[in-house]
Amino acid sequence: MNIVYLHTHDTGRVISPYGYKVHTPNYQAFCEAEGSVLFQKAFSVAPTCSPSRASLLTGVYPHQNGMLGLAQRGFDLKQEMHLANILKKNDYHTALCGVQHEIGYYTDHEMAIGTLGYKQDLSADHRQYSEKELVIWDQENADKVVNFLKNYQKDQPFFVSYGMHATHRAFPDSIHEDESVDFAQPPVNLPNNEVTREDYARYKTSLRIADENIGKVINVLKEEGLYENTIIIVTTDHGLAYPFEKCTLNDEGIGVLLAMNVPGSTYNKKSYDGLISQIDMVPTLCDLIGISQPDYIEGKSFAGIFTGEYFEENNAVYGHMNFHTSYEPVRSVRTKRYKYIRFFDKDYLRVNRSNIDASPIKEFYKNHELVEVTKDEECLYDLYYDTFEQNNLVDNERYQEALANMREKLAAVMKKTNDPLLDGKIEIQPEWKVNKRESYATGSKDPKDYDSFGQ
Repeated sequence: MNIVYLHTHDTGRVISPYGYKVHTPNYQAFCEAEGSVLFQKAFSVAPTCSPSRASLLTGVYPHQNGMLGLAQRGFDLKQEMHLANILKKNDYHTALCGVQHEIGYYTDHEMAIGTLGYKQDLSADHRQYSEKELVIWDQENADKVVNFLKNYQKDQPFFVSYGMHATHRAFPDSIHEDESVDFAQPPVNLPNNEVTREDYARYKTSLRIADENIGKVINVLKEEGLYENTIIIVTTDHGLAYPFEKCTLNDEGIGVLLAMNVPGSTYNKKSYDGLISQIDMVPTLCDLIGISQPDYIEGKSFAGIFTGEYFEENNAVYGHMNFHTSYEPVRSVRTKRYKYIRFFDKDYLRVNRSNIDASPIKEFYKNHELVEVTKDEECLYDLYYDTFEQNNLVDNERYQEALANMREKLAAVMKKTNDPLLDGKIEIQPEWKVNKRESYATGSKDPKDYDSFGQ
């Protein structure tokens, strides 16, 4: 079977199939189609761009694949582990269009050809566009994918990765005429005011463009008779680029949209409620197309959901964060009921403000004592009663058994995977670009704001 991997930036689960009031008819149609499954509890491994994508595409955790932080900040992926390299070795024609973030900056599509396993670059030229205009590049790239699929004549099956800038910041300058700022209610974990409503209307404008592009690609697969022989994966890297979402191990940071269509699926429901981690994607695809899984894989195949074979669902999924702009080592374990988060930098239990993307909402929080917000070293949440993870139960006597169980789960996976935090602080290397923990601006030009300025 062919494989088409469609992915956005920073979208979390904010599409209409998850109940949000946003204009995403193509996402909706895909999730409702025969053979499609919407995963209600899918999670990225990390709440930052490069580590999350690297884990999805390698089947191992960031400290195992080398992607402890952002690729453009000096962190290097073990390239032979990349899914495109695995598929190329199994006689797939591998093509990239648009965004990747496993080598260089996310617009550096040329760098991924050959290194990560992609044979062909379908991407349009992005150099004429500012960051706010990259959604136009997304549209051009959708057309490039359409053209590729219309003209594909090789005997090999294909793997196409089509990545979009949307819904990454900066959002488009113009708000879509059908998006009312007055009625753009932001996600409920954010304050509802004029600043957040206008910013969210811009997000929704970017999302509309992503939805149109998704529709273009899926429609041409149907028109060209490829749909019935193509595994389609629709997902994103992590949560929205808002304070207390992206770059956190809360569900708002690692909860992701995930829908798949697998030809011949025998699953008789439209959604799946079990815990799924994106680290499970590589072994799942290997099983679905009938190739051997690499022996280093940490993820667990969920192919049995589609094939009707026995599948024992995950009892927990794990979250990792090491670096975004600054050093912030955090680990989490999530079961259906509980979330346990541990911050390993006990000397800095405040918000790492540079790890929050620049935005009007960040400025709102800056003007309302963001610098004073603290973190607990350990957190335990009962998700049945505390959906937004606000009531820390670590010191609650009723939950001590659950706390001990979650600590044990985290310790076991850290030991199994040889997590470097077991040996203490991760030492910052001179080739890495790392902000100081207390710095504010993500892209500060002042060397005093950095522990290492990179090479």
